[in-house]
Amino acid sequence: MINSLSRNGVVILRKRIWNKAALMLAVFMFMQTLTACENKEAAEKPDTEGTEQSMYSDLGLTKYNPPIEISLVREIDEDFTDLIANFPGETLDNNRWSQLYEDVLGIRVKYEWTAKRDLYQQKLGSALASGNIPDIVRVNAQQLRQLANEGLMQDLTSVYEQYAAPFTKDVLNQEGTGPFEAATIDGKLMAIPETSASIEGAQYLWIRTDWLKRLDLKPPETMNDLLAISKAFTENDPDGNGENDTYGLALTQYLWDPVMGALDFMAGYGAYPNIWLEDDTGKLMNGAVQPEVKKALAVLQQMYRDGQIDPEFALKDGRKEKAMISEGKIGMMFGEQWGSFLVQASYEKDADADWQPFPIVSDSGQKPKVPLRFATTQFLAVKKGVEHPEAIVKMINLHLEKNWGVTAEYETYYSTPYPAWQLSPFTPAPLLKNYEAFLQLDEFRTTGDEAVLHDEAKAIKKNIDAYLTKNNVTGWGWERTYGPKGAFSIFREYEKNNQLLYEKFVGVPTQAIIEKQSILDDLKHKTYMNIILGRPIEEFDRFVEEWHRLGGSQMTAEVNEWYTKKDGTS
Repeated sequence: MINSLSRNGVVILRKRIWNKAALMLAVFMFMQTLTACENKEAAEKPDTEGTEQSMYSDLGLTKYNPPIEISLVREIDEDFTDLIANFPGETLDNNRWSQLYEDVLGIRVKYEWTAKRDLYQQKLGSALASGNIPDIVRVNAQQLRQLANEGLMQDLTSVYEQYAAPFTKDVLNQEGTGPFEAATIDGKLMAIPETSASIEGAQYLWIRTDWLKRLDLKPPETMNDLLAISKAFTENDPDGNGENDTYGLALTQYLWDPVMGALDFMAGYGAYPNIWLEDDTGKLMNGAVQPEVKKALAVLQQMYRDGQIDPEFALKDGRKEKAMISEGKIGMMFGEQWGSFLVQASYEKDADADWQPFPIVSDSGQKPKVPLRFATTQFLAVKKGVEHPEAIVKMINLHLEKNWGVTAEYETYYSTPYPAWQLSPFTPAPLLKNYEAFLQLDEFRTTGDEAVLHDEAKAIKKNIDAYLTKNNVTGWGWERTYGPKGAFSIFREYEKNNQLLYEKFVGVPTQAIIEKQSILDDLKHKTYMNIILGRPIEEFDRFVEEWHRLGGSQMTAEVNEWYTKKDGTS
């Protein structure tokens, strides 16, 4: 029987990530197809001149001889510096992934420049404006359309069709047609979408359960319960040090952070400020300007006023706020399934710090909707004139193959258990792989049959076992995410209870979105933040008026025009 997740009318198959027998069969059939085509005229064949026989026969994994060089730029932060320290002898420019791309594909990766988050965006903006871009560049949908309109990017339609491996096409289509629609301009595929799983945006409430026990509190079932816990964590000395030095809820200067953000706190009040959703009449509306947001902001403002939120949160990025958690100063946060690895820093410093995930809650006591934003926002575009535009497709093929394919070496190239996959400049992945790994582990816990475990689940089990049997701290976060009471066990309940709220707009950015989205996003974040910090709640009403006047009304009209056409053709 095949189970599925339904997303905006698109059925996403929940199937096992291709097992090796199935992949071998697929490769065999693919090779038979290639053999049958050998007698076709040369004009019908893709150009393979300059390649040599490698360990793979698939056209999308052939090797360049002599090697070619591909230029890139990359965003680097302190977390990457911490990561690379776990791989002695490896650097950004020379590591297991850069070596693999050269050894297997004959592709040498060269970074023209790197920069941290804010500076990276500034430098990238300047590069895009001047046309001084690398061979392959990661852009958002608006930037892609601007570059394409200026004639700076290559059409990848035939490149993708010819060089994308069958497994690659399967993976990149798991989020439906939306990602490719967003990358297609005037009927031409102008970039390869970096497809992301919407379900990975599901958030959970992470709580220090040792503090709950110390204060004789129960996990929350409503928002009022959550607020009572936040108050107790702030005022009742949960760490027992006799000092007033703890806070109830973590927040960062970026309210939409996937961990330590405010999005799913707001969802507890029926507010969804980052997605387009249906109103009662079946039309699309933007969640940022709905009245439920005002109520959520008023509650956050009161929590901040009462000292339940770090008074300097508006000046702190995720790394600095994580340090507060690590030091045992904060007892709750909202976050995605990988939030376990963030709060693990707390456990590493204090073995009594016991964090667990719980479902998000609502002010009504009913099960809240869990907002899932359309997750594909980045695209890989190739500069016009690059001699081998197919190189990007080959690198995507190899990344998927070495992590989940027939020749996978998962514990070398994906998780050691440190995330080695982050060393690669491109990181595609099967979209349901994490949830699928949990389901395999859960089946194993029920049946004891290790045959149900595939490579990723086997590696995760090894990490969890190292924690459970040897108290190896590196396995603690894995257990909190994939264990019987981990985050994915909660996701299963979200799905079972029909709590998943998928964003409704998944189309090509409209003209108003291209021109106005960033301005309106900045206005939204500034207004929300100012209200939390103490500005009158009535400023939300003025924000709504400004949002509509500065382009929101036009965006809404265009989005609904798309939605009407979509309904008419679906």
